[in-house]
Amino acid sequence: MWKFIGRVLTIVIGIFVSFILFFFILSFIVGASKESPAEVPNNSVLKIIINKTIYERATDNPFADFAPFSSNNEGLGLLELRKAIKKAKVDNQIKGIYLEMNMANAGYGTLQELRGDLLDFKKSGKFIYAYGEFFTEGAYYLLSVADKIFLNPSGLLEFNGLSYNVTFFKGTLEKLEIKPEIFKVGEYKSAVEPFLFDKMSDPSKEQATSFITAIHNEYLQAVSLSRKIPVEKLKIISDSMLVRSPRDAVKYGLITELAYKDQVEAQLKKESKSTDKLNLISLNKYLAGEEENGLEESKIAVIIASGDINSGKGEENESIGSERIVEQLRIARDDKNIKAVVLRVNSPGGSALASDVMWREVMLTKEKKPIIASMSDMAASGGYFISMACDKIVANPMTITGSIGVFGILFNAKNFLKNKLGVTSDGVQTGKFSDLGNPTREFTAFERKLIQKEIDSTYEDFASKAAKGRKMSLEELKKIASGRVWTGTQAKQNGLVDQLGGLETAIEIAAKAAKIKSYSVTYLPKKKDFLEDILTKIGDSESESNISVVKNELGEFYPYFTYLQKIKKMEGVQARVPFEIEIK
Repeated sequence: MWKFIGRVLTIVIGIFVSFILFFFILSFIVGASKESPAEVPNNSVLKIIINKTIYERATDNPFADFAPFSSNNEGLGLLELRKAIKKAKVDNQIKGIYLEMNMANAGYGTLQELRGDLLDFKKSGKFIYAYGEFFTEGAYYLLSVADKIFLNPSGLLEFNGLSYNVTFFKGTLEKLEIKPEIFKVGEYKSAVEPFLFDKMSDPSKEQATSFITAIHNEYLQAVSLSRKIPVEKLKIISDSMLVRSPRDAVKYGLITELAYKDQVEAQLKKESKSTDKLNLISLNKYLAGEEENGLEESKIAVIIASGDINSGKGEENESIGSERIVEQLRIARDDKNIKAVVLRVNSPGGSALASDVMWREVMLTKEKKPIIASMSDMAASGGYFISMACDKIVANPMTITGSIGVFGILFNAKNFLKNKLGVTSDGVQTGKFSDLGNPTREFTAFERKLIQKEIDSTYEDFASKAAKGRKMSLEELKKIASGRVWTGTQAKQNGLVDQLGGLETAIEIAAKAAKIKSYSVTYLPKKKDFLEDILTKIGDSESESNISVVKNELGEFYPYFTYLQKIKKMEGVQARVPFEIEIK
């Protein structure tokens, strides 16, 4: 027995020592990888490959350029992409940018900001070349800014307009004998429609047609300026689907020429005046060793709030935890060196309670220093809630915002449990309403009235605070509320947004409000160290690494899985837009 115990202890100690050694070695490698910025040879070309989801900020991975350690699920950071483009503009060693992409896994607000940086880069006189094997509508919007656009001879260009589709679950619930109990305020609050109908309601179609048409018009105007093709001609090409082959894309001037990658690289070598070999430098290598903050004493804090809104800590790029954002607002508020705050919002909304908790902290911050909202792809419903108390609101023209409305959703699963699973339920209670919300029984008319009253009260609170923040009467505000979704341009016309622009515009407004000319920008929450992130994710069933496994296995069915996950987290009244507004 003692021999057996001794062997077990030896194995346990061995595993423990191995674990410690592994992390010592990993720490050493990580430390070694954080070297000074890579030397950029003369006549270099910055190569930007966009083949991952673009988040507000990239996660810290010093091994991103090494295949065994990289992952398509880590995503790219908009902040890092923009930083590299701005740096390359003034770097004499960089002669141009080579943009390689097929799809654009980002919203149009993100693409619009990134496109603006590429246009600014071209003012330096340097070139931009773009190549892909196929281009989606979103990808083409971004790369249409390039001096030369190359498409693989066997490739494809999607240029037939934008679409927005909703998946409905009414039939599924009926088959399962699950009855949804829906409570909402807002004629246009369409987030609950997938559970009630089998197609879009008239108000839902009206608002969707409005915002998707507005975004497409912005799209065509931008492409028209870059490609020197009249908007009316682009509309004809799109509506008639005249681009049906790679040759058509060249014929109508959307693509410069058809070429394979080696042919593109040969042209890049010539254009960059490389005498020996083509010097392509990757995004990660180019930004290696870059410090996030400057040395100026005065700072502007950019607080990144990205994802669905929930109570708790949240997770970077995935969910906005009210506790985490409240903590960052307090840090920024109490730091004497931080003179102003920019709240960067990219969210479809979520918990009305969590939104209100963050709204209060924005109000407290506003009392001590300027705070400006910068809207990214989306700042709708709860995302608008946390923005509306700021001194100024800045949105991209293609931002999705508004949706001032709330809803609640519960499910009666009594028949499903009994008829499909053979499960019944019984119990006792001390009061008439002690089991309010019990999913195994019908709501009474009085209970429905109680819950609807709570929803109505939450909406009135939301609308009243929005009206106060926007300096409108409640009656004026309600005319553009009712859960209605707007683009950034439409929101500005309606008084929901102060100015059109990206993050840089918001930072400039914040600096002016704080009366500072020299400052550095600090981003909050601080990035987790690579090792700290690994330790956090070990054993975490909801970590990005584990989520990626599910995503890869489910493929095109993954969005339906996420719907279920989001329904599970819907506690209390919700202030959010439809689960996914994905424009294709």
